Amino acid sequence: QVKLMESGGGSVQAGGSLRLSCAASGNTYSRSCMGWFRQTPGMGREGVAMIDGDGSTTYANSVKGRFTISKDNAKNTVHLQMNNLSPEDTAMYYCASRVDLCASMWFGSFNYWGQGAQVTVSS
Repeated sequence: QVKLMESGGGSVQAGGSLRLSCAASGNTYSRSCMGWFRQTPGMGREGVAMIDGDGSTTYANSVKGRFTISKDNAKNTVHLQMNNLSPEDTAMYYCASRVDLCASMWFGSFNYWGQGAQVTVSS
């Protein structure tokens, strides 16, 4: 069992930055794929970024060049640095863990989820 806890959400004006963090506890593994997803009311859960056990990263086209995912294996923590935010980035952001290497950035391929952190960007 893996427990994930997000922090760092909040409200910001367009063009601003926020940093989300996800602390993992329980049966964590350095090879685990970690990802960030986001969801707005009435919409499905969209993959934003993921980072593999070897540090390789994948991003959704909508956030490339603006968001950066990173991890600290010693602290079992994953971060999502979000720059140049726009109102379209407003959503509940979820941290997710997969018990294996990264495959696709599809929510169904991840096994564990955090409770979510709200990000609101005003124009």
